[in-house]
Amino acid sequence: MVLDNSKQENFSEWYLEVVQKAGLMDYTPVQGSMAIRPRGYFVWEKIQEFLGPVFKNGGVQNTYFPLFIPRSLLEKESAHFEGFVPEVAWVTKGGNKELDEPLALRPTSETIMYPMFSKWVSSHRDLPLKVNQWCNIVRWDTKALKPFIRSREFLWQEGHTAHSTKEEAEKQVRDALDWYKRVCEEVLAMPVLQGVKSDAEKFPGADYTYTIEALMPDGKALQSGTSHLLGQSFAKMFNIKFKNAEGGEDFVWQTSWGVSTRLIGGMVMMHSDDRGLVLPPKVALLQVVFVPIFKTEEDKALTVLACKRHAKALEEKGLSCLVDDSDHTPGWKFNEWEFKGVPVRVEIGVKDLAKTGATLVRRDTLEKEFVPDAEVTERIESLMQLIQASLLEKARAFVAERTFDVSSFEEFREAIEEKKGFARCQWCGDASCEEAIKDETGATIRLMPFDSKEGGKCVYCGKKGRSTAYFARCY
Repeated sequence: MVLDNSKQENFSEWYLEVVQKAGLMDYTPVQGSMAIRPRGYFVWEKIQEFLGPVFKNGGVQNTYFPLFIPRSLLEKESAHFEGFVPEVAWVTKGGNKELDEPLALRPTSETIMYPMFSKWVSSHRDLPLKVNQWCNIVRWDTKALKPFIRSREFLWQEGHTAHSTKEEAEKQVRDALDWYKRVCEEVLAMPVLQGVKSDAEKFPGADYTYTIEALMPDGKALQSGTSHLLGQSFAKMFNIKFKNAEGGEDFVWQTSWGVSTRLIGGMVMMHSDDRGLVLPPKVALLQVVFVPIFKTEEDKALTVLACKRHAKALEEKGLSCLVDDSDHTPGWKFNEWEFKGVPVRVEIGVKDLAKTGATLVRRDTLEKEFVPDAEVTERIESLMQLIQASLLEKARAFVAERTFDVSSFEEFREAIEEKKGFARCQWCGDASCEEAIKDETGATIRLMPFDSKEGGKCVYCGKKGRSTAYFARCY
């Protein structure tokens, strides 16, 4: 299998080719929606497997709420409604009958969950209330659609919590963000920055929004997960109150947070190359492929037997393996499995048998090594860890290389338009400067780091800098 486009020369088309040809997704008759194929969905399952126990240890329980949200509920919190209404898909008929009230297809679930919270919370003993749902989301996006990165229907998880104090809610917001950083880096080998959004970029209706941001090889930022302090605005709208320990009555403090299948797209963009998909071993549906090399039927029997023996030993160690004894040529098999991102290929031919060993090939670097028979299992196990760590290290080096400290608007333009990456600079905190920068360069504030410092001059207006800000164009 061959790609028609190069990652360096036509990043966007290259990405579209990789995700489809490598079998992660396919296009459906519904514009803006996709079918996620087993190789792609396996990545999502691994994200779920990692986050599920983390959520549980954090006191979060899984739940499920309706896909349909009455218009009256969605518009109850005005800032929230205004922020989402351009992307809402509406159901106006049930069968042949016009509905009395239009129903929104879930763009997010605050407004369908919180009427239930008001029923479930009455005392401080009911708090904290922490729930999560894995579900689909519909947003009728009109921006450039791209599989996994931006589609009109996608999968995500959304956590929602209610607390008796602001301090407890703020801790939950930060905890969720740390959970997301861990899954990106420990599972997907995709480094992210953490920080807070500007008011212009925060979640509609939130007091503030924390974010993790990744930098893609084309220099664009990818918002990879968000965590919001909702404060008490939704609680007041939906009457979520509790009797405190002193006998008084207070409104709860709330949070919401989520990540989506967008992470799969970010992982593909970050690691893959012109030979196809590159997968971190932790999310590879197939981790090891064995390719027996033979000319005669006798040679085939011997090499296949050796492959199966090693595969069985690895499977007992928990690795997924396949012995490709099909009638395709070895070269075809090498190309096929490289394209599909299998982390390690094992070649065993007559010459390898004579030397009582096997040739191992890493997908990430394409490096080959001959390993004695007795060491094959142990070496492949160690390669899984090495590849996982190497992909993260390489991605971190890329982000560091493409993060530019700038002090003038001329340097800022160069970082965004020519060098293409993060422009790290001082910002005065004025929304008008933020908007002007966006209008002139297409770059937005992706985050202000938690260790942000005042000092220096605003990169745009020259006034005193109030915080460090990372700007970039984004998906």
